[in-house]
Amino acid sequence: MTHDHSPDGWAVVIPVKAATRGKSRLDVSGVDRVALARAIALDTIAAVAACTVVTRIVVVTDDPTLAIHAADIPRLRFVDEGDADGLNDAIDLGIQTVPEGMLRAALLADLPALQPRDLERALNSAASADKGVVADADGTGSTLVTMQAGATWKTAFGEGSFARHLAMRHAPLDVPGESSLRRDVDTAEHLGLAQRLGLGPRTTAVLARGTVQGDNSK
Repeated sequence: MTHDHSPDGWAVVIPVKAATRGKSRLDVSGVDRVALARAIALDTIAAVAACTVVTRIVVVTDDPTLAIHAADIPRLRFVDEGDADGLNDAIDLGIQTVPEGMLRAALLADLPALQPRDLERALNSAASADKGVVADADGTGSTLVTMQAGATWKTAFGEGSFARHLAMRHAPLDVPGESSLRRDVDTAEHLGLAQRLGLGPRTTAVLARGTVQGDNSK
């Protein structure tokens, strides 16, 4: 599962909770939450892998089966979350594996409608910023944090994280409000909004299976 790359381009760290624990607020009638949570994470990771300016992808997780489910996605490195204390500590573990000299970013794994071109535009914008951040669709959380190679790595993901990242002198990146990079999903309502942008194939398939099962149960 490990492939070496040149230090050019971006390294993106993606923390992923075990699907059995992730997305506890995502309740979609007739759809298995665990399968849906895993599909959302995998579609996010696949979109990152398809982004041309990303040369290294580090997935930090406590899910021992995620690498198996992601076997069809190229260029992934997996890091065991271990005893990391929360999201930011998990990201730190991934950052520690990134070679010196690389541009670095952390992206949350709840963007099932993410388009590689939207991520590419944000990362190209971030290349001129010492530290950058992208707000979620609500404008309060953060979906992406970027830093130059020489910047000291520190993130503040969690509730109200966008304001905290701004206080840490992260520059807000020029990302349109309708960008798929901002459409994170925590609830069924969020998922419906993301669906308007076009969900990834894994998330779409899980939702379709739920619909078929619901029709068959009538």
